[in-house]
Amino acid sequence: MRDEKFDLIDEQKSPLFRIMSIYNNDDPTRREFENNICAFHISNGFVLSVAHNLRIEAQLIKSIPEEIFQNQIARHLDESQSQLFNQCYILDSQTNKRYLNFSNPTDFQQLINTLKTINFDTRYINFYEKNICKPFLIIQFRDGQFYNDASITSQINSNNKFHEPTLNRHTFIIELELVEAFYNADIALYKIINTNTSVIEKIPYVEIDFEIYDESDKPFFCLQSAPIDNLGRLLNKVQIEGILDHWDKFRDRFDGDYIMDGQRYLIKGYFRFGSSGAPYLIYDNITRSFKVNAIQSEASPTQLSINNNRNGNFQFTNAIASPLGIIKDKIIENLDD
Repeated sequence: MRDEKFDLIDEQKSPLFRIMSIYNNDDPTRREFENNICAFHISNGFVLSVAHNLRIEAQLIKSIPEEIFQNQIARHLDESQSQLFNQCYILDSQTNKRYLNFSNPTDFQQLINTLKTINFDTRYINFYEKNICKPFLIIQFRDGQFYNDASITSQINSNNKFHEPTLNRHTFIIELELVEAFYNADIALYKIINTNTSVIEKIPYVEIDFEIYDESDKPFFCLQSAPIDNLGRLLNKVQIEGILDHWDKFRDRFDGDYIMDGQRYLIKGYFRFGSSGAPYLIYDNITRSFKVNAIQSEASPTQLSINNNRNGNFQFTNAIASPLGIIKDKIIENLDD
C-alpha cells in the first residue's frame, strides 16, 4: 500500500485536482480565476466535486457580455447607479463585453449592494448558463510538460497553458461542462470538453467503490489539498465514526432554499477547512489499488478548542461525507452514455 499512497500525492499520478470558475479564458491578459473547489477524475473525462458551490453568490462580476449587461442590469438602474456602473464596467467594442475596472475602493461595496438591490443573479450556476464564466479543471506541474509528454503538451491550446513564477508551477486549464448537479446529495458531475482524447487519457483517475459502509475494517483515507496551500496534496487516515440520515438547508434567494439530505458518513480525522469536494478512499487489497467511496461535503459542528476558545477556529474534528453509492445509478448512467 505504501507505493500506492505516494502515487496519490504525486503530481504525475494523483487523481485530485481543483475546479475554478474562469472569466475570459481565451484572453490571457484579462483572465480571472475564482470559486476554487476540490475535484477528482473518475475516468473518461468525468470529474466529481460538490454541488453547493454552484449556488453560492459571487461578490462581483469580473466581465459580462454587453447584451446581458444592458438587458439584465442597466435597465434596472437609476441615474446615479447607472453612472457608477458605466464608470466601473468599461465596454470593449471588439469583444462586446464589459470589464470591471475601478480605482475607488468605496465603489466595490456599492457595486455589490446595487446588484443585490436589482436582484441580479450572481450565482455561479447562472454565470455558467449565461457564459459569463466557465468551469475549468486546474492541473499544475513543476516542469512545463503535461504529464512529462511533449507530444501531448503540444496538443493543448497555447492559451490554456502558462507559467506562474510566483508558484513555481506550470498551469494547464482544461475546459469542463456541468453534466448534472445532485443538490440533495451535494455532488456535481462534470465532463471535460473541447479537449483531445489523448490529453484526457493522460489524466490519472480513481475507480469508484459504491458500497455504503456502516463502518469499515479497510483503511480509509482522505485525499485533499495540503494544509498550507492549494498546490500540494495530503493523504491522511480517517475513520467512519457514524452514519446518519442527514438534513440541512442551503440558502438560495433566487431559486429558493434547497435541502441536502439522505445517507451520510460522520468522518473523524483531520480535514482542511476548504476541503469540500475531496475524495474519501478505501484500499482494495484484491486489486491493490485505492478506490473512491465518498466525497467531502460539509463540516460537522463539533470543533476543536484552542485555549478554550472556538471563535475564529475553522478547524473541525468531524466532517460529513456523501457516499457515492447514494447516486450510483446516476453516475453509472452518465459514464455509460
